[in-house]
Amino acid sequence: MFTQGSKLAVLESKLSIYEDLSREMLTKLETAVDKISEGNSRIATILAKHDERIEQNTKTDDLLIKMIEDARESAEKNHTIIHERIDKIQVKIEMLSKFRWQVGGVIAVLVIGITVISSWLPTILTSRPIETTIEKAK
Repeated sequence: MFTQGSKLAVLESKLSIYEDLSREMLTKLETAVDKISEGNSRIATILAKHDERIEQNTKTDDLLIKMIEDARESAEKNHTIIHERIDKIQVKIEMLSKFRWQVGGVIAVLVIGITVISSWLPTILTSRPIETTIEKAK
């Protein structure tokens, strides 16, 4: 059947085929490892950018929250100032209303007083008329 030399030649050819396959597989593995490393590098870059964006968004959120708080405090201060002004104006209006009623009362008393005095004054200043009667002679 097979001689030792032919067996050796068959084994050498099979070994050569396995070596070629091993080299191809090794090349493919190296290529795959390079691609995986490149992918990992891209993912690391993307994650770094993502973390940067998250950090920037956090800073922006904090700034917005601070601005909202400042606006709220300012609105509360303005609200308090406006209420104080309204209270002062209400007090002035109440005082003016009281004054108006007081002036109205004084005017009413003066009008009544003048009316009473003007009806009594002529009777006081003039003498009473003497009552005379003229009789007709018969």
